[in-house]
Amino acid sequence: MGLIQFILHVLNFLAPALFVALLVPEANRYVLRNPNPRRKRWIPAAIQFAVGVAVLLAGLVLFGVDGKMLTYLALVLAGATCQWLLTQGWKS
Repeated sequence: MGLIQFILHVLNFLAPALFVALLVPEANRYVLRNPNPRRKRWIPAAIQFAVGVAVLLAGLVLFGVDGKMLTYLALVLAGATCQWLLTQGWKS
């Protein structure tokens, strides 16, 4: 495997985490009636991305292969839980 193929494999591995990290905080603005406008947008996205990468790596280690639907389900659940914690959803 060459360097370019390796980079493409890594980017394709990280793509679902990036998609969820960008989608969930942005969708949160439309779900909540009064989101915090002073919070920078990239901070929750960066936290979501880190959590997503950790979930994808855990799925890769646990199952031994990438792309299991159970790993993607865990990614979505971890992203939703992370967003709930970031917005302090237990207070509303």
